[in-house]
Amino acid sequence: MEPRYTLGRRQFLRIIGAGSVAGMAAFALNRQSTPAQAVVTETRVLMGTLINLTLVTTDRKAGEQAVKACLDHMAGLEAVMSRHQSGSQLSWLNRQGYLDNPDARLVHVLDESQRLSALTDGAFDVTVNPLLDLYTDNQSREGSLPSSDALESALTRVGYQYLNISPQRLSFAQPGMAVTLDGIAKGYIVDEGTAVLRQHGFDNILVEAGGDLASSGEKLSGESWQIGIQRPRASDERPLSTFSISNRAAATSGDYMQAFSDDFAAHHIIDPRSGRSSGKLASATVVAASAMLADALATALMVMDVERGLSLIESLAGCEAHLITKDMWIRQSSGWF
Repeated sequence: MEPRYTLGRRQFLRIIGAGSVAGMAAFALNRQSTPAQAVVTETRVLMGTLINLTLVTTDRKAGEQAVKACLDHMAGLEAVMSRHQSGSQLSWLNRQGYLDNPDARLVHVLDESQRLSALTDGAFDVTVNPLLDLYTDNQSREGSLPSSDALESALTRVGYQYLNISPQRLSFAQPGMAVTLDGIAKGYIVDEGTAVLRQHGFDNILVEAGGDLASSGEKLSGESWQIGIQRPRASDERPLSTFSISNRAAATSGDYMQAFSDDFAAHHIIDPRSGRSSGKLASATVVAASAMLADALATALMVMDVERGLSLIESLAGCEAHLITKDMWIRQSSGWF
């Protein structure tokens, strides 16, 4: 099966200023750069979304080479972890129910997924894929939501405790299980892309993939990277609010980019414990030390009770959250920017 790409999926963060698109970067360069400085930007379709890379450099050619190496590395990781690529290791695991000699990076992401599942009391669970497929198939065939009986049946094939992980073998303890890494792998791949650019000697960089992003250093102007949070309901392109980060990562999950009902009550972020979408939040933005952590926590917060979610964030060093409820109230962690 060919990859099913939907451009713009989960593009909840809008990058403001010199790092967002080539035109804006060029504007900043003309206004603020010195002859020794340049901004290199590149965009590519990966992971079903747009990857945007920005780096500040004194050597444009070296910057362009680093960007290519970064994108190639990210594409290689997608080929391991994508459930939409039939030849990926994840797809083989889902088809067979086991995978021998798995890629160490896949094992790492699954190990981290298990840790986060326990941390969130199962609100984050990569074995949610049978439920996601059920909703998607019902929408495409009948344009309706699954029945209660169908949900109960799918729930028997969901549960992180039934995923067996070792460096030698991955396997499912229940037949019919399947994993989706949509809520964590993109963040991990963003982190890896950032690491490649740093290994090439670049410290002032921004790597963004459809709303998951990691930053290092500063923009060309010497300021921190400025990030905007999209309005969940309004068609207005202006961000609801902005914040600045440097040497940190951010991710947003929301109910509005892949809704299964017109009122956004049912959408692609499904509670693995109940089989239904939560009625509490329209979006959740998390800032953390890594994009992988921010990605998974933003997904988990979307299905958790608001107070429980904020309490979890308060307990995690270096993490902050910005939540927007269904009725457009904003809730934030105590250290939000």
